[in-house]
Amino acid sequence: MSTATTTETKDLAPVSAESLAHLLVAKERPPRPSAWSASLTFGWRAILKIKHVPEQLFDVTAFPIMLVLMYTYLFGGALASSPREYIQFLLPGILVMSVVMITMYTGVAVNTDIEKGVFDRFRSLPIWRPAVMVGYLLGDALRYLMASVVMLAVGMIIGYRPDGGPLGILAGVALLIVFSFAFSWIWTMFGLLLRSEKSVMGVSMMVIFPLTFLSNVFVDPHTMPGWLQAFVNNSPVTHLASAVRGLMDGDWPGADIAWSLGWAAVLVLIFGPVTMRLYNRK
Repeated sequence: MSTATTTETKDLAPVSAESLAHLLVAKERPPRPSAWSASLTFGWRAILKIKHVPEQLFDVTAFPIMLVLMYTYLFGGALASSPREYIQFLLPGILVMSVVMITMYTGVAVNTDIEKGVFDRFRSLPIWRPAVMVGYLLGDALRYLMASVVMLAVGMIIGYRPDGGPLGILAGVALLIVFSFAFSWIWTMFGLLLRSEKSVMGVSMMVIFPLTFLSNVFVDPHTMPGWLQAFVNNSPVTHLASAVRGLMDGDWPGADIAWSLGWAAVLVLIFGPVTMRLYNRK
């Protein structure tokens, strides 16, 4: 076998540098992918990771179901005349709370890829630089949608009836996903900045818990002390919960919708450039 291999090797003509260069440049290079195409590709990559590790869906299936049932039946009798009445107020707020809490896993995924060295290969590709980050967020937008569908289904089973109808529900979920997409830029920054995924989760919890619990998710702010109302009434989560609650009730609250979209724009304008600066220097 070694003799045959040696004979075949001798029969091959030597390849010069000129002929190799001519071969490489003889054909036109494939076109560079557009920003949208590259972002969708990385978004599809994020979705494929869910396919290979389906346990990642726990936080958008079992966790939302647990929150809806727990808060409805624990506090429904104390804060309203019955759990069925309380769910009308609670569900849009707990929907906002759950999806906002899920956004922190974007930073965890970014940090995990950094530790594995995947980002070094991404940065060598001739693509739009923010495509990697945008792809993470697009993939997670699907997770936010799944969590919303699960919670709405459970809520309707136990008595939630939105007066806004299908249009109000779609508008509320769309606003929630837009805000969550913008809010996730905070966690991509922390994913690049911190050293481990545990650190990312720890910092995320320190930010998310005060924002979500000090809001109008569970109760009307009028029952709170005056100094606390000043914080709650100006919280982005409060504006978002009020907007989603109003849309699902059929009210279309213009001020709260404008505040939610304004907060989303501010978050992207601040944390988007910071994230990309960290990404380019990492």
